[in-house]
Amino acid sequence: MGLFSRLKMLLGGLYTRTYSWPALDVTLPGGRYLHLVGSIHMGTRDMSPLPEGLLRKLKQADALIVEADVSVSGSPFSELPPRPPLAERLDPAQLADLSRVLNELSLPLETFDQQPAWKIALVLQATQAQRLGLRPDYGIDYQMLQAAHDRQMQVIELEGTADQVNLLCQLPEDGKALLLDTLTHWHTNARLLQVMLSWWLNSPPAEASQSLPSTFSQPLYDVLMHQRNQAWCKRLLALPPGHYVVAAGALHLYGEGNLPTLLRQKISA
Repeated sequence: MGLFSRLKMLLGGLYTRTYSWPALDVTLPGGRYLHLVGSIHMGTRDMSPLPEGLLRKLKQADALIVEADVSVSGSPFSELPPRPPLAERLDPAQLADLSRVLNELSLPLETFDQQPAWKIALVLQATQAQRLGLRPDYGIDYQMLQAAHDRQMQVIELEGTADQVNLLCQLPEDGKALLLDTLTHWHTNARLLQVMLSWWLNSPPAEASQSLPSTFSQPLYDVLMHQRNQAWCKRLLALPPGHYVVAAGALHLYGEGNLPTLLRQKISA
């Protein structure tokens, strides 16, 4: 690669145009162009249809890349073995915090007594989002998948639902830290959802390094964010030449250790 071509590639990878939706462009060596979209897995009615500009990007792409194809029917959690009662897994103060949040959501504690801690956390987070008016069928990645399937586009999964469940099942103490973080940062998480909604309904963040409120302890952030971003970076760097639209959770695109920064570090290394 000549010096001019090398500089052009570096500048293309380090600088990006702005869009009316949360997105960043990254150019990889070898004729690979990524349009990284900060997805939200649940959305509101006024987040549909997708912006016309994003639909054009999708139409021009060679493939859509997602964390997992959430348009496929069936639950990945259907065959989880029962766990010991919550009273054996949580101390009295933790169990009281959980009961308080469940009461707030009008959910019976008995339903979750033998569920993995990580699954309880996910149900709480999803129910909180629903109470804020969000629905899965208005999620950005779901809408993008529907558009891709309508066009018979290739869909590439960065990990897939089975890998996601395996990751959760391997968390220490059955994901107890995820449940406790969910309870501790309950109101912060609601504010974070509203921030991410505003990126789609009002204006996107100006840069990938934007500071965001923390809802994970550092060890959990390392597993669920940093390590996955590193794995996704390797997957994206192994792509063949082409134009790709990449829908990844918004928190993976902004803040500490984000995916665009990792890719650009690889480009300039």
